[in-house]
Amino acid sequence: MCVNCNKAKAAVFMGPELSFEVREFPVAETPAGYGRSSLIASGVCGTDVHFHKGKLFVQPPTVIGHEFVGRLEDCDIAEAEKYGLHIGDNVIADIAVPCGECALCLAGDDANCVNMQVTNGGSIDTPPYLYGGYAQVNYTPLANLIPIPAQLDPAMVATFACPGPTAIHAFALARRANIDLNHINAAVVQGLGPVGCFALLYLKALGVKRLYAITAVKDPVREEMAHRLGADEVLVLEEAGAAAVTELLQKENGGLGVDLCFEASGAPAAVPQGMEILRNRGVYLIPGQYSNSGGITIQPQMITFKALQIIGSSQYSVVDVREYLDFLCAHPECHDAIHALGSRYPVEQVNQAFADAEAGKNIKTLLVM
Repeated sequence: MCVNCNKAKAAVFMGPELSFEVREFPVAETPAGYGRSSLIASGVCGTDVHFHKGKLFVQPPTVIGHEFVGRLEDCDIAEAEKYGLHIGDNVIADIAVPCGECALCLAGDDANCVNMQVTNGGSIDTPPYLYGGYAQVNYTPLANLIPIPAQLDPAMVATFACPGPTAIHAFALARRANIDLNHINAAVVQGLGPVGCFALLYLKALGVKRLYAITAVKDPVREEMAHRLGADEVLVLEEAGAAAVTELLQKENGGLGVDLCFEASGAPAAVPQGMEILRNRGVYLIPGQYSNSGGITIQPQMITFKALQIIGSSQYSVVDVREYLDFLCAHPECHDAIHALGSRYPVEQVNQAFADAEAGKNIKTLLVM
């Protein structure tokens, strides 16, 4: 941010397959009810990659990004205190604005609100301009800012600012379905992107006895990282073959299959395999299929005869962000490993950051000041 000229840079999304434009915007007066925060780190989510590839739609030009972690610089002090916020706090900006009135909101499931709005949809032509995460300054309603506990490094927190709550909400939905997550003998995580990595950490913390990770291609760095995060074994599809991996996992629990599978790869072909490796009454959590990547053929009778419990999960709420922060506070032994997963780029290098993210070079891509 240009302190002397009171301007901030932002990466403007121009449309699918187009380069971002880095522009300067005036640091505007903070609107009533909002907080202005300066950037610490803002993650590149798989959703943003889908926008850039045209698999999901957002109207350009705009500042996208919804994983903003920053330092609260300006707000109405009295109003901020209503939300437990103070100038100087490190914060996570949560973009979800549920309506509070639909059947799901009234049932306590506001993450799946049918009238969901977002905080980062404001126009870049109207002050304060910078609602999205890909900017050196961000304006978010105070109700959507969650303070980061002082004992947590905000740069570390930013690594899983979205993937952590995303995974946690999927597990929360399992608990709402009366699934006991504390007695899992064998679990599988499909995919070693950010959501899959956090799922490994979380399942390990739950005390899963045997924890497997499945990845598509051979990558020694990611395999070592998966072991560090808690995987007992990493199974590589291109190396062993999908049939052999399925056969191995079906041997768990005395030949019944695994208790739980967590789909985080986003590959449609992962879903039939996930169904095949689960035991009777096995649990399949599916937060990873977040774009239209094509159809697949499944054997629906398998759902019936194995009585599978299949749970989709696409969003998260402020409650899940708070639980993510609580998890980090309770597990300081994970912090170094989490911080090491991030590859950091200044906002001005947004196009290189996206090129590397789309090429699979990074586990987690972050834009920083």
